[in-house]
Amino acid sequence: MTDDTPSSRRSTPDGGSEPRDVNEAVAEEWVEETTPFERVYEIVHRTYEPESADRIADRARVSATTARKHLRTLVDSGEVATTEDGATTRYRRSETAIVTEHAQSLLSELTPEEIASGIADMKASIREWREEYGVESPEEFARELDVADADDERGAVLTEWQTTRRNLALAQAAVAISDAHQSGHLTGTDTDDDGNGDTSVVV
Repeated sequence: MTDDTPSSRRSTPDGGSEPRDVNEAVAEEWVEETTPFERVYEIVHRTYEPESADRIADRARVSATTARKHLRTLVDSGEVATTEDGATTRYRRSETAIVTEHAQSLLSELTPEEIASGIADMKASIREWREEYGVESPEEFARELDVADADDERGAVLTEWQTTRRNLALAQAAVAISDAHQSGHLTGTDTDDDGNGDTSVVV
């Protein structure tokens, strides 16, 4: 065990020790090594269903006031979306943040050229489904299906079409991010109309 490893036992008031809850020890270490903002961000980063600020505060081990302050910052940056549930505001990751994360993950695995090739293949598949079944979208295709079709080949096509459309959107987002990086639009190093590279920051 290193010096950084929490002890498996904790002191008791009478000077002895007792077994320490492992989960509690890990949580204590997490609190020691992170800032309140980092903990709120980490919790909301994993929040796909809307949660109240009180619930997020409890999970992040901060006060509700602190959680609300950091959540407002994340809402302003577009990382977090809100919904109103009666008098309670609930928070979750925004769709934009989720798409951006997936797009960046894709860019870490494939080159822009490979992604562009994949986009062409996906567009071709969608075009073929439209022509073969005479519909424009998977929603329209689903309306055309009978209940008995759900588990057969046409049902499988519907699932594949929906998945392909989602992956196409993610791939296109990845290409857009890559283009923005290359043009300097994400770093503020793009050139203005006069050829200067230090004045324009788009995002």
